Amino acid sequence: MQLSDKQLRFLRGRAHTLKPVIQIGNNGLTASVLLETRRALADHELIKLRIQAADRSARDAMLSELVRDTGSALVTRIGHVAVLFQANPKLSKYPLPDG
Repeated sequence: MQLSDKQLRFLRGRAHTLKPVIQIGNNGLTASVLLETRRALADHELIKLRIQAADRSARDAMLSELVRDTGSALVTRIGHVAVLFQANPKLSKYPLPDG
């Protein structure tokens, strides 16, 4: 899913007040974490998650695998916190601006 700069700014603003709903701990990206992330994206469209891995490259690898496996878009990542978005036409909480 490709988002424009305008859409990313819009989603970053909406995600600012969100609390992390997914925590990826020392066990890394497990099947249950992947399932729960899919469920959270289906329920909320926009989610914030926290990755506990100490190594930056490990966090990046887990995050890129999670984005690929869920079909979501990475809105932003700062340190251990990331925001993912996956549009849900039934839910449509976050109608994206054009462009």
